[in-house]
Amino acid sequence: MQAYLLIALGGGIGAMGRHGLGQLTFRVFGPGFPVGTLAANVLGGLLMGLLAGWLATKDGGQNLRLLLGVGLLGGFTTFSAFSLDAFLMFEKGRYGVLAAYVGGSVILAIAAIAVGLLIARKAFA
Repeated sequence: MQAYLLIALGGGIGAMGRHGLGQLTFRVFGPGFPVGTLAANVLGGLLMGLLAGWLATKDGGQNLRLLLGVGLLGGFTTFSAFSLDAFLMFEKGRYGVLAAYVGGSVILAIAAIAVGLLIARKAFA
């Protein structure tokens, strides 16, 4: 039961953070491109890499993994929103923007994980 409470707490905080980021990027960049979703996924990837690298140096980090990894970052990143954005671009025939968005999201999120892990491994070694 404690695991579910940790996940719920982290997930709620992460979802609020994602919403705030989405609102901010919408005001700054407008509705033409889902900058907030892309930013949440890339930032979430970086943070997940940092977290994974840090937790690898700790014994018994299960509660932190549940709270921060599964909960907070799970609530913050936006794969379902990403999928909807991508489908709507496809449906509207915006194939170039779709390719840039999907390719950028996947490549940048993976690169952000790698950067986060590299930083964490150096910082916490």
